[in-house]
Amino acid sequence: MKLEGGFINNLGRVYGIYTLGFLGFVILMGICEAAGVANTYIGWMFVAFTVLIYALIGVLSRTMDSSQYYVAGREVPAVYNGMATAADWMSGASFIAMAGGIYLKGYPYMAFLVGWTGGYVLVASLIAPYLRKFGCYTVPDFIGTRYGGNLARFCAVVVLVVASFTYVTAQINGTGTVAARALQIPFEVGVWVGLAGILFCSMLGGMRAVTWTQVAQYIVLIVAYLIPVFWMSNKLGYGLVPHLAQFDAVLRVQELESTLGVGTLLPTAEAQAEAGKLAALKVGINDASDDWMSRWKFFTLVLCMMAGTASLPHVLMRYFTTSSVKAARQSVGWSLFFISLLYLSAPALATFTKLSLLDPNVATSIIGKSVSDVMSLEWIQQWSNVGFLKIVDGNGDGIVQINEFFMRGDIVVLATPEMAGLPYVISGLVAAGGLAAAMSTADGLLLAIANALSHDLYYKIIDPKVDTAKRLLVARILLLVIGALAAWVASMKLTGILGAVAWAFCFANSGLFFPLVLGVWWKRANRAGAIAGMVGGFGTGAWYLYMVQTGMEPWYGIDGLRFGMIGMPVSLILMVVFSLMTEAPDEETQKMVESIRIPKGKTYVS
Repeated sequence: MKLEGGFINNLGRVYGIYTLGFLGFVILMGICEAAGVANTYIGWMFVAFTVLIYALIGVLSRTMDSSQYYVAGREVPAVYNGMATAADWMSGASFIAMAGGIYLKGYPYMAFLVGWTGGYVLVASLIAPYLRKFGCYTVPDFIGTRYGGNLARFCAVVVLVVASFTYVTAQINGTGTVAARALQIPFEVGVWVGLAGILFCSMLGGMRAVTWTQVAQYIVLIVAYLIPVFWMSNKLGYGLVPHLAQFDAVLRVQELESTLGVGTLLPTAEAQAEAGKLAALKVGINDASDDWMSRWKFFTLVLCMMAGTASLPHVLMRYFTTSSVKAARQSVGWSLFFISLLYLSAPALATFTKLSLLDPNVATSIIGKSVSDVMSLEWIQQWSNVGFLKIVDGNGDGIVQINEFFMRGDIVVLATPEMAGLPYVISGLVAAGGLAAAMSTADGLLLAIANALSHDLYYKIIDPKVDTAKRLLVARILLLVIGALAAWVASMKLTGILGAVAWAFCFANSGLFFPLVLGVWWKRANRAGAIAGMVGGFGTGAWYLYMVQTGMEPWYGIDGLRFGMIGMPVSLILMVVFSLMTEAPDEETQKMVESIRIPKGKTYVS
């Protein structure tokens, strides 16, 4: 399959047919459910069908051309790059975990939504168009060429690998969660099933394969996310526009939470111990206090997520694939549009899901029902069997209280159709969407790591004379090794999806945000400053995370989700001080910095 020329000119037709085919498959699964086909088989077919489609695109997109492998030939139209970026961006954290965080914690977790969306303002205004004008293959490529020398490039590779690896473990965690439920297999096996699909998408075709796979994955994930939201809004009597109706639903949830004792009726120590690491539904939408500390924590989390968005290499790499600087800017705008379709729906989904469980007037509610009746529900049994849900009758009264229902926030979206009593085909659809979201981001992250190691470390530093075939072979071997290592780490369940993602953002902004921004906007920034900023910011942030995780009291509410607030200022101060204390960059470098701010003209690196 040749992706150039005719394929590029017929993208609308190709993906239009693909979308109709996918919707036809969903309808077919609905017919199968009505005909009595077991839910287990429907779940298997949803996962198998979508993964096979992605793998087929990946195989057909195989290439041995370095430009195609690293930057998709720089020919991806802005609209489709926006879709691919949205899929790359809306990871398992966005699709699977964000609504779950809002469901369990309420307002404070809206900081993720605001920060992740607002970060694209920084991407569009400060970084992406200028990196595209520069013409690099990877983020360390820009750092190494802008500041000169292998040490700066190596420091950028280290930060990229740590941040991206932390992030990719969260995505493989997401694929394991979906596979465990849809395929009825242990989570520890599910992560390896997810990894296999991820590698098929990216290993042979690199960025070209990942790009066209991510467009297909975006279509699946957005359809899978929006259908349950609109369906639940209508079913619960709140109308056909859930984004407006959710406010009335929030008031109803607040009323129910007050009646049921949310925030005050805490689980017993024995019940919490028996439930393990699962969260009790004891904190709700109305739990966010209005003191200065809560506002400060909200603000700092937003700031860390914004700066992290503008620092993550796998996101910035997407804008290297456009045909021009203008297309890169347009691509950011399309990215925001496609992302907003999901982000504006997440609070509504969390609200309607909670209402389905709490409201005694809704047939699917479980709070206040007998433990035996609730435990007989199929969806309760299925999620309990894979270790993501537990009901513990702490007071022995045989009734499910609000503080006796324990669940991982990561499963809220995946379990929503069952919680709301929707047809099982919608559960299969949501599982396919969750898998698409996690796989699409994992594809981009693994590719970012492998490309940085093969292009910037192996080719640029270790063996500059190596031929293209060997470089691409090294990249593919690295994909396998890094993917296997990430699956192994994910299988240990060290942290939830949102926690791992927040760490990744803070690693990235601690080490890369200011070297990237000042590299574009401050001609005086030099090699010594960049190295000091990357090493000092990243090292300080990592040290602070370690100290907080091992028992240190957080400084001013800056916990492990926000350690970028420690790393970023250190990075900025060290970069400015060391740049001013040492010799300015040469005239050629300063002219290069000026030239990349001008949209027109040739790229600096061809």
